Amino acid sequence: MVTVKTKTRPWLSMNTPLLEITELSLTLQKRTLLHNINLQLHAGQVTALIGANGAGKSSLFKCVAGEHAPSGEVRFFGRARNLWCRQALARQLAVLPQQSSLQFPFLAREVVSLGRIPHATGECENLPIIEQCMRQAQVWHLRDAPYPRLSGGEKQRVHFARVLAQLAGPTAQRILLLDEPTSALDLGQQHGLLSEARRLASQSCAVLIIVHDLNLAARYGDQLVLLDAGQIVSLGTAEQVLTTANIAQYFGYQAQLLHSPHGHPVLV
Repeated sequence: MVTVKTKTRPWLSMNTPLLEITELSLTLQKRTLLHNINLQLHAGQVTALIGANGAGKSSLFKCVAGEHAPSGEVRFFGRARNLWCRQALARQLAVLPQQSSLQFPFLAREVVSLGRIPHATGECENLPIIEQCMRQAQVWHLRDAPYPRLSGGEKQRVHFARVLAQLAGPTAQRILLLDEPTSALDLGQQHGLLSEARRLASQSCAVLIIVHDLNLAARYGDQLVLLDAGQIVSLGTAEQVLTTANIAQYFGYQAQLLHSPHGHPVLV
């Protein structure tokens, strides 16, 4: 486990959201993709974005990640985005996209080392962090493998190790954005990655994740955000959001709702 030291910030109280989205709307090519989104993410919380295809999950994710320029406001750690230096924000905010276009013949450990660039730290400090993060992502055995030769799932886990390395630092408050991180993973690896995200949340991190598997959302999400037609139509716990009525209306499926031995809902 990577150890972090807490660094207090005078503008950030214990109750301040790490990510706050206020009246966010997005229009691209005269098409409204998001309308009046209001959302808060707090430390210790995993938030799952769910919804049918075209509901607005990716658009909202890209607005938070900085790929789109919406109207409204996005605040990180109590400060507006435009007040942040990009390098400073990158030490506290990491993004794992669904796909990577990286084609250079790096070794897997060299890809993970890219996560340390915002910290401008030396090799002696970086090497143990890289090893620990690769172990947490279960890819340490691939450290000397050429990245282009890895399978899709292996590449996904290497990049997960990269964002873990990016967030390893002296600041306690962090945000992790995950865009369908389990899409190329087998069952055990899906739970392994989401368990790591859950562990990171327990260390004063706020995690935002797009997930299509509603049972994974129910198991790992503290807060579920159901989107439809670019708007939030339901927000709350899994029990509040994953009702049979919501599943029927927004996913077009007549689900049966059960409960796991751990207490979270299971849809069949």
